[in-house]
Amino acid sequence: MSFRFFACATSWVFQKMATTIGAREEKANENGMTNSLQSVLKMRIIPIGVSMAVPAFMPNSKHKASKMARKRIARLMRGKKLYVRRKRRKARTTNSHHRFPIASNLLERDFTADAPNKKWVADITFIETQEGWLYLSGVLDIYSRKIVGWAMDACHNAELVKSALRMALLSRQPAAGLIHHSDRGSEYASYAYRMLLQEHQIQASMSGTGDCYDNAMMESFWATLKEECCGQTIFSTRIEAKAAVFEYIEVYYNRRRRHSSLGYISPVDYEEHGKQRKEVLS
Repeated sequence: MSFRFFACATSWVFQKMATTIGAREEKANENGMTNSLQSVLKMRIIPIGVSMAVPAFMPNSKHKASKMARKRIARLMRGKKLYVRRKRRKARTTNSHHRFPIASNLLERDFTADAPNKKWVADITFIETQEGWLYLSGVLDIYSRKIVGWAMDACHNAELVKSALRMALLSRQPAAGLIHHSDRGSEYASYAYRMLLQEHQIQASMSGTGDCYDNAMMESFWATLKEECCGQTIFSTRIEAKAAVFEYIEVYYNRRRRHSSLGYISPVDYEEHGKQRKEVLS
């Protein structure tokens, strides 16, 4: 009986010892992995957004640190303020499947103009907020790359693009014959928008189906705005987004941002220099 007790006790002791040693080794391995991961993180540049941190990191790492738990990797990355840039959602802004008339492409990718109000390009983009999409309509003068009209709303429809065009018409008062280029979206092809163009003797021009290069200058501006104004920010409200876009367009882009194509001056300065040159020549 005593032998059985002793054997049982010995088995328990060995089991306890094995468990303790195993736990110490596991902890040592974990510490080694943690230190190893930290050294890897020092060498990696991981931009913004935590939820994608682990799947973005682990499959690409052949290091033993990649065997660590997802939560530990996420915790270590948060501690070092390292995050992964999450993929942005996209909103659909162009509906070319409609029965409205389509204008010919008068612009033909000629993004040059010798004076203001000869050629305008227009388009719609979207800004992400926690309240939902904020749609931004813009009108750009090819001569100076200045944004001459813009409007923002929670919905994209004919009223949105008409508001941007009205702003451009009020501020610029163009002469007859101006070319207005846009995509084939239902907003620009709508009866109300075409009537507004006709009232001011503006020539409508539209891109080919699904061809973003036909409106490349406007697409370039949207890319610049989203990079410099929005970045990786998701605005809390549409009001916050509107304020940021207004400041970017009216305070920075039109008046302060320098363009290499304009001789490294802003759109407003370029137009002012153009007026001075015209006065000298006259």
